[in-house]
Amino acid sequence: MDTIENPPKQVTRVEQVMAAIKDRLATRKLGVGSKLPSIRLFAQTMQVSKSTVVEAYERLAAEGVITAQRGSGFYVTGHIPPLALSDIEPKLDREVDPFWVSRQSLEADESFLKPGCGWLPASWMPEESISSAMRSLARRGSLSLTEYGTPLGFAPLRQHLARRIEGQNIAVTSDQIMLTDSGTQAIDLLCRFFLEPGDTVLLDDPCYFNFNALLRVHRVNIVTVPYTATGPDIDAFETVLQEHNPRLYITNSAFHNPTGASLSPLTAHRLLKLAEQFNLTIIEDDIFGDFEQEAGTRLAAFDGFERVVYIGSFSKTISASVRCGYIATRPDWIDGLVDLKIATSFGGNVFNAELIWHVLKNGSYRKHMHDLRERLARARTDVAARLETLGMRPWVEPKGGMYLWCNLPDGVDAAKLAQGALSQNIVLAPGNVFGGTTASNFMRFNVAQSSSPFIYQVLKDELTKL
Repeated sequence: MDTIENPPKQVTRVEQVMAAIKDRLATRKLGVGSKLPSIRLFAQTMQVSKSTVVEAYERLAAEGVITAQRGSGFYVTGHIPPLALSDIEPKLDREVDPFWVSRQSLEADESFLKPGCGWLPASWMPEESISSAMRSLARRGSLSLTEYGTPLGFAPLRQHLARRIEGQNIAVTSDQIMLTDSGTQAIDLLCRFFLEPGDTVLLDDPCYFNFNALLRVHRVNIVTVPYTATGPDIDAFETVLQEHNPRLYITNSAFHNPTGASLSPLTAHRLLKLAEQFNLTIIEDDIFGDFEQEAGTRLAAFDGFERVVYIGSFSKTISASVRCGYIATRPDWIDGLVDLKIATSFGGNVFNAELIWHVLKNGSYRKHMHDLRERLARARTDVAARLETLGMRPWVEPKGGMYLWCNLPDGVDAAKLAQGALSQNIVLAPGNVFGGTTASNFMRFNVAQSSSPFIYQVLKDELTKL
């Protein structure tokens, strides 16, 4: 029976009644044309007043979810909310599933501290450069303010990206680059291009939680390989290829998320030999590449785009709001990806692309990244020292980036620690959401978001309870 004995904080009883009805619609317990329970009956069921149910029904009617028929009651309209991804698995998984950190970080207001989020504070971003670029576009009356973009994307930015990517020792032309609305869209398009429901995809253990979330949408099977300080465990990698024959492998090579580790040349060489042997395609997500002081190992550089697709974006270094990503790959794959892009989003976001281009070509971006790397280095040292006093130690010492992947004291479950901290308005990133059975004893900290002493006081208090 649905009851509201302990409604969540900041959620009214009316909203709880509405959520109960929407849950019945989403799980198909109520279909199109179904009559809703009477106001009196549902008030008894939910243990609320009749006026609460009346207001909830009226709000649902205003949203077009239900309709009132005079003298008869309320009925479900033809609009049925789609099945939520969170309903694929039991509700309890919401506490530690791949959506947990994203939902908590994005929905939390400014009163929350977010050492678990995946982005830099606004004050660390090049706001003046972005504002200057916007003023420039507005003054020139650029077509990017009103027109669709070309399928491949804004040509000057693609040419600029080709030169930047060549700096990673990756031979590429601008015609091998397609702009996307984000790095996430880049991976989504590639999954649409390469995969069918039921195919198998290989991920690192642990890995960026949104890889798991996105692959759920594509209804594929996921297998994992342990990640080491120099890349995936190659022996385990070969075993997985032999046993599961995955179609794709998705990974970071620079400052792996969440561990902060970097791929070694030897591991990269052995990995690519196995990819060739087992006909494996690799998506190399290089979103953290600009955080490197010197260019590190890239699979695409060794492979020459034979099996590797190289992607990136600027959400970590320029703006998470001005979304722009890209795909660099072999010409015959680019052609098919362009068709997919047109089918799913038509033209690209040319305004964002031109704005990003203005920021990148400005000499201030180079200085911004130099200062940012130094600032992150100081923050990593400071945060690591503070965490050490709590018995939390980094698994590796990253050479750059914003993350520390920390082993918690023995017996401490990261999910329980994160839930306790959330009650104190602190959003953490428990290892559980990054996958794997061993990750539950780890926590990912964003050093740029971990300066407040209150964070460490709450961690200390919560650890004493566990």
